[in-house]
Amino acid sequence: MAERNRRTVRDLRRGNRTAVLQQLYFDGPMSRQALGPATGLSSGSVSNVVAELIADGLLEEAGIVDSAGGRPRTLLRVVPGSGHLIGVDVGETRVRVELFDLSLAELARAERPLEHDGYDVGSVVRHIHDCVAAVLRQTALAPDRLLGVGIGVPGIVERTSARGAVVHGQTVGWDAVPLEELLRSPDVLPPGVPLFVDNGAKTLGQAEMWFGGGRGARDAVVVLLGSGVSACVVSDGTDGTAHGGARGSAAEWGHITVHVRGRRCRCGSLGCLEAYTGAGALLERWREAGGCPPAGADEETGVTALLSAACPGEDGTPPDAAAAAVLEEAAEYLGAGISDLINLFNPERILIGGWAGLRLGPRILPAVRRHASAYALRHPAERVAIELGRLGPDAVTVGAATLPLADFFANGGRRRTGEAGEAAAAPEQPSWRTALQGRTSR
Repeated sequence: MAERNRRTVRDLRRGNRTAVLQQLYFDGPMSRQALGPATGLSSGSVSNVVAELIADGLLEEAGIVDSAGGRPRTLLRVVPGSGHLIGVDVGETRVRVELFDLSLAELARAERPLEHDGYDVGSVVRHIHDCVAAVLRQTALAPDRLLGVGIGVPGIVERTSARGAVVHGQTVGWDAVPLEELLRSPDVLPPGVPLFVDNGAKTLGQAEMWFGGGRGARDAVVVLLGSGVSACVVSDGTDGTAHGGARGSAAEWGHITVHVRGRRCRCGSLGCLEAYTGAGALLERWREAGGCPPAGADEETGVTALLSAACPGEDGTPPDAAAAAVLEEAAEYLGAGISDLINLFNPERILIGGWAGLRLGPRILPAVRRHASAYALRHPAERVAIELGRLGPDAVTVGAATLPLADFFANGGRRRTGEAGEAAAAPEQPSWRTALQGRTSR
C-alpha cells in the first residue's frame, strides 16, 4: 500500500491545479472564497493556484459580487480562448470535424461524405486530414495552439505502446487498423499535438455526462443509435457535473442477441439488436414489408421518409401500415435491449442519442419505455428514467473534443508535450510483483 502514497510535491500541485480548474470550468464563475469549500483546499492553496493559473492565462476575473456583510468578492472563470480543441466523428455517412475553444463553443466545422469509398481506411484518414486542415484554415489558428485532437470511431479501440490506438471495427471491415499511426502527418499537425482515439459511443457518453442529460447521475447508460447501435456504460460516476471523472466504458450493445437464429446483422452474426434497430436495418425491413424507401437516398433521408410515411401529419394522407409496423417492431426490440441494460447495470438514467435515436425518439420513445418496463425486472425498471440525449445529433464531435480536454485537466492545465502515441516510461513495479514473478517459472 505504501507504493500508492508516493505523491511528490509536483503531483500535489498538479492535483490542486486540476481541482481548481475543473471546479471553475463546470460550476464557475466562483470567488476564491467559494473555491476553498468546493475543492477541499485551504485558502492559501487556493490563492497560490489561482495566481499560477492567472499568470498562465487560464483564468480571468469575471465581475464582482456582494458578500454577506464583508467586502465584495471577485469572481473567476476559465478563459475560453486559452485553449483550442478538435473533435472528429468518424460516422456512418460522413466524417465530421469541429474546432472548439476551451468553452466548447464551435469556431469552425468541416465534413466529408463517405458515399463511395465507405470505410476505406485510406479515404477516412484523408478525409480527417483534409477536414482538420480546413478548420484550421478557416480560423487561421496555428496548429501548436491546439490542446489535442479527439477522434470518435466505430468499434473497439485497443491501445498499444508500439502503434498507439488500434481500431477493431468488424461491422465496417476494420481489422486491427493502426489509426493513430496513420493519422500522424506533419503536413497537418506538428508532432507535439496529441491525438486521442476512442469509441464513438464512449465519447458521446462522456459529453452527455459532462454537459447533457447525464449530469447529476452516478450510474447511467448512453445509447448511440445510428446505422450502428452501441452504448456507453457509466457506473459509479461522480456526482453533479462529473468534474472530469465520469468516464464510461464502451459496450458493443448492438451485438447482443435478441432473436436466436434471427436476421443477419452486418457483423455477420444472427439476431443482433442492430439487425432490428439500426437505421439501415429499419429501411431494409420497410422495403421487405412492401414500403418504398427513396431510391438512392442516404440513411438519414431514408429514416426521415420512414417517419413521414408512418406519421403523415394532418393532410389526410393515411399512414403507411408497413412503415408503422416497422417502427413498432423496432420500439419493442429497442425496449427489450434496454431492459438488458437495466437488469445488468441498474442505472438511474438511460439516454438515447445518435442521429437516428434523436430522429426516431419523439415517435417511439413512449413505446420503448413501455416495452423496457415490461421486459425488465420490476425494481430496477421502476427507478430508471429513459430519456433522449440533450446535445443534438452532432454530439460525438463534442464528446471527442472532451478527450483532449480531460487530458488537459488531468495535467493541471498544462499542455502535453510529445506525441500521445509515444510509449510512456515503464513505471516502477510494485515490490510484490517483483517477488512473485519468479514463481511462475518454477
